Amino acid sequence: MVTVISAWRATRTLWLLMLVSLSVSICVCRASSSYQEEDSAMENIVTDKKVEESHRQDSADLLIFIMLLTLTILTIWLFKHRRFRFLHETGLAMIYGVLVGAVLRYGIHVPRDISNVTMSCHVNASPATLLVNVSGKFYEYNLKGEISANELNDVQDNEMLRKVTFDPEVFFNILLPPIIFHAGYSLKRRHFFLNMGSILAYAFLGTVVSCFVIGLLMYGCVVLMKQVGQLGGDFFFTDCLFFGAIVSATDPVTVLAIFNELQVDVDLYALLFGESVLNDAVAVVLSSSIVAYQPQGDNSHTFEVMALLKSFGMFLGVFSGSFALGVATGVVTALVTKFTKLRDFPLLETALFFLMSWSTFLLAEACGFTGVVAVLFCGITQAHYTFNNLSPDSQDRTKQLFELLNFLAENFIFSYMGLTLFTFQSHVFNPMFIVGAFVAVFLGRAANIYPLSLLLNLGRRNKIRSNFQHMMMFAGLRGAMTFALSIRDTATYARQMMFSTTLLVVFFTVWICGGGTTQMLSCQRIRVDVDSDQDNSMSITDGSERRSTKQESAWLFRIWYNFDHNYLKPILTHSGPPLTATLPLCCGPLARFLTSPQAYENECQLKDDDSDLILTDGDINLTYGDITVSTDASGSHMSGGPAFAGAATSDDLDRELTYGDHELVMRGTRLVLPMDDSEPPFTDPRLRM
Repeated sequence: MVTVISAWRATRTLWLLMLVSLSVSICVCRASSSYQEEDSAMENIVTDKKVEESHRQDSADLLIFIMLLTLTILTIWLFKHRRFRFLHETGLAMIYGVLVGAVLRYGIHVPRDISNVTMSCHVNASPATLLVNVSGKFYEYNLKGEISANELNDVQDNEMLRKVTFDPEVFFNILLPPIIFHAGYSLKRRHFFLNMGSILAYAFLGTVVSCFVIGLLMYGCVVLMKQVGQLGGDFFFTDCLFFGAIVSATDPVTVLAIFNELQVDVDLYALLFGESVLNDAVAVVLSSSIVAYQPQGDNSHTFEVMALLKSFGMFLGVFSGSFALGVATGVVTALVTKFTKLRDFPLLETALFFLMSWSTFLLAEACGFTGVVAVLFCGITQAHYTFNNLSPDSQDRTKQLFELLNFLAENFIFSYMGLTLFTFQSHVFNPMFIVGAFVAVFLGRAANIYPLSLLLNLGRRNKIRSNFQHMMMFAGLRGAMTFALSIRDTATYARQMMFSTTLLVVFFTVWICGGGTTQMLSCQRIRVDVDSDQDNSMSITDGSERRSTKQESAWLFRIWYNFDHNYLKPILTHSGPPLTATLPLCCGPLARFLTSPQAYENECQLKDDDSDLILTDGDINLTYGDITVSTDASGSHMSGGPAFAGAATSDDLDRELTYGDHELVMRGTRLVLPMDDSEPPFTDPRLRM
């Protein structure tokens, strides 16, 4: 009995101890939970405050750029009002950017964030995303890039400078597309195609020559720097070639703006504009091909034939693929706008045009091609085909929209250039490299212009005069494309030095060369205030001039325009002869399906905003249905049926591509007014470049 009682007491005591322990544990857990909840609540409050402060800081940073652009626009108005041409808006935007950058760097001090903690971690590589376990909670951090030990305090002290430094992809994916597209969309095709051979030579061959001349000279400079102990890191020959590629991209926006205002010779304008449009695309593909150059083995950066062939093949593949993609997107947009009723809703039509054009750049980049090349040729295709399918409201809207985007994006980039002179955290300024770069850029430009001009003059009737060559040499400015290519990768010592030097090259060429354009024109005695269309109209009155003008038009492009007039324009637009008159009879159903009713009735003629070729005859053409009656200046007549309508003569092409805006359109009949020798030349401000 005593044993049972003792066992019962022991069991009861044990249960009591267990209950007390459980109670104590519950109390401790509740207290701990309440403490954790309080800590979590406090942490959430702190996080919310940081997010709010970050939002305000980002808004203030964007406000800085908006105010920069606003100030630039107001000053531009003042300069235009006073007719002050020494400084263009791009150079002005850079000056404002430099001033604001200096204020942010030295005038505003943001206290160090005490939450910044430097910790050591033994890993073999730098992860792009880092997950940190802090007391059981995981936090995500993104890699910003490598910094040197002596810059650690500067990074912590200059939070605002880090905030105003944009991701380089912003320039490529947001700011560059409207600039490049506008260059293709506003291309003056008349003088561009008349000088196509020379433009292609300067853009392709000249850019490659300039790249290798600059690369070789800079490699010699780097070797010299290494010998005298002025080189603080690795700098290979491929880095020198990459530098040569990015600084070979010219952007004479300042010069061309002054040319347009002063009405400088149209051939000089076309050569400079065409070269700058195409060599940007060539420089992008060339720099990508140089980066892809990777010798097999131990990465010794030695010369290997297979690696060279690989880079050359990549250059051809990327350029041709980007070209095909841009043209294909333009063709698709033309077909969509032709076979739908979008023109009844101009807002939707403009929105679709804008999105299709911008998506060309992103699609090319996503496919491994170059968006710059794709969006450039997309713009040219859109201007040649899609523009004619748009409603009048959409035509005006698209022109004004891309002109506005181009203006804002270009001035934003130039403002940001000035800002980065003080806000960029990893500048490497080396005096020897900077001096060598200026000499190499000058000699590379000279090796591009003078030898090629000498060769081109052997086959040109309209020679590129020496004063034109000097002006092209002087106008080889570096701008937005050079800056965007250099800032895209600043991870290594070599790329940081190239970026810092590129900034100085851009500053010098925009301020000095751009500002001295008017004085250079006067020094070279280049005519200004020239009405190109009037000159051309007056020059064609002589028979020999007509023949020479026709001979200057390349036969290859006349074949192309013949094909384009008879087949492509009727397929992609409402203009041109009906396909039932140009295609074989066996293709009748397809021709009737692809030909729009407007093509039969001639209700919507092709209306280019510029002229492609020069009028070479003074004929009057009456087109009605399948019958074409042509009356020349002497009064003779000639007519033809479907067979005649199917083959466009060179004069027909000249009239269609040159004076499309001067046609009198009636229902079922198109009357082309003559340019008779006895009449005063027809001038229209829309034809001026």
